[in-house]
Formats: sequence, C-alpha cells, structure tokens
Amino acid sequence: MAALSPQEVEHIAELAKLQLSDEEKALYAEQLSAILDYFNRLQQLDTDDVPPMTSVLPLNNVLRDDVAEACLPTDTLLGNAPDTEADMFRVNAVLD
Repeated sequence: MAALSPQEVEHIAELAKLQLSDEEKALYAEQLSAILDYFNRLQQLDTDDVPPMTSVLPLNNVLRDDVAEACLPTDTLLGNAPDTEADMFRVNAVLD
C-alpha cells in the first residue's frame, strides 16, 4: 500500500481535532502508513478454519456459587438503624 499523503494525514488530524506541525504530519504519515501496511498483511491470512470469537481468552465465570445460608438475627440487622418499628426499618415518607 502507498504511504498516506499529507492531505490524508491533515484530514485525519482534523477529524481528531488535532493541530499538527509539519514535522508531526510527516512522522504520523509514516507511522500510520506502517500500521495500514500491517493490516493489509493480516488481511492476507487464511482464516476460513478459524471460528468467530469475541475474545481470545477462555471464558471463566468469576462469580461464586449461589448458596442459601442462614440469615442474621433481626436484632443484629436492625441494631444500627436509627429508627425501627415492628422488626422493620422506619424511614421518612419519600412521596406525599
């Protein structure tokens, strides 16, 4: 693939809202052209036998098993509540 032109680099910089000096434009033209060349090389690979995937890493569930356990006593749960009534939290009305 041919190297990016200065106009193409200016257009890309404008899209990214970047102001580039002439030296930066030359540097980025070279670097972006190398990246695009690498993508062209990747497109030439035969991937017909490779199944589509969302990640190259194996998926592992990091959640623990959901196991029912005994609850804490009501007195312990309500012990730090500022106001309780009939074994429940008492709060101010939110809606009139």
